[in-house]
Amino acid sequence: MARVVLHKVVKRFGSVEAVREVDLDISDGEFVVLVGPSGCGKSTTLRMIAGLEPVTSGAISFNDQVINDLPPKDRDIAMVFQSYALYPHMSVYGNMAFGLKLKRSTRVEIDQRVREAAGLLNITELLARKPRELSGGQRQRVAMGRAIVRQPRVFLFDEPLSNLDANLRAQMRVEIKRLHTKLETTVVYVTHDQVEAMTLADRIVVMRDGIIEQVGDPMTLYRQPKNRFVAGFIGAPKMNFLSGRLERANGALNVVITPDISLKVPADRHNTYERFVDADVSFGIRAEHLMVDQQPDIANGSSMQVQIEVVEPTGGEVLVFTTIDGTEVVAKSDPNHTVRRGDRVMLTADMNRMHLIDPQTDLVIGSDN
Repeated sequence: MARVVLHKVVKRFGSVEAVREVDLDISDGEFVVLVGPSGCGKSTTLRMIAGLEPVTSGAISFNDQVINDLPPKDRDIAMVFQSYALYPHMSVYGNMAFGLKLKRSTRVEIDQRVREAAGLLNITELLARKPRELSGGQRQRVAMGRAIVRQPRVFLFDEPLSNLDANLRAQMRVEIKRLHTKLETTVVYVTHDQVEAMTLADRIVVMRDGIIEQVGDPMTLYRQPKNRFVAGFIGAPKMNFLSGRLERANGALNVVITPDISLKVPADRHNTYERFVDADVSFGIRAEHLMVDQQPDIANGSSMQVQIEVVEPTGGEVLVFTTIDGTEVVAKSDPNHTVRRGDRVMLTADMNRMHLIDPQTDLVIGSDN
């Protein structure tokens, strides 16, 4: 296993700076997920760790050894790709054993490692089959098995579940997490799917335009985002953002969204928000903190009347969509209560879970991250 450290790592393709002075310290045995939209630099960062892309400047080290100039085969890493990259003419056993044969491992050692990995992944009964005889999920298990048998210091995953359907992705997330618990190997995992990141990671690295926006454990990023981008990227559905103005009235602070919608700020946040009184702000609230309220307390200053435009029942919850001041807003409703398109309802915001964002900097006001 290995501690992986990136120090001021830069990657340029001609005049394009794809990764910009990235600093990241990954602990031995940690599961770290790089997440962000397409083009953010996450896969390029992974490929530099693997040695598939040269570093323009900066240093990457494993256990304090700088590996910038080491070829991939000497880095003691194993990589699982989005495409399974299996040899179609080889059996599952042959695919899993291939890397060990290249290293001239003994036949006994190869057989032991292949069967141990197959047992971990529940694919022992598939060892004699060819890839064409396997489902997508089974092929991905074989690709993971091929990586496991090498017993590397670092596992690298490049969007390994993207080609699977939703049910298989959920199943494979559990398998990968269970596997990491057993092997305790350092993992660097790339995905564009923030749900995947939330469910798998010890820590998430949120990237945008080649830089790291924020690093933290999943719930810290969910509860305490540093800026509007992280707040909007982490969590599903995405956070709602409404333009407003922070105003004082009768000793209280209110976020005024429209002349008819004024939301009361909790008293314990007054000091944090004081310097933004009479300034424009962006009000952020997640769907799970904005609920269709059957018995709203109008006096508490956290409710607003809206008309439902779309209803999305998903079984365990119901999402409702509306428009407030020209902006689409999604909220949640108790699945035991019937709501329909066209209904006028009250939405109640949990103001203790709100975020105010400075529109000049896009930073969450009061964030310490």
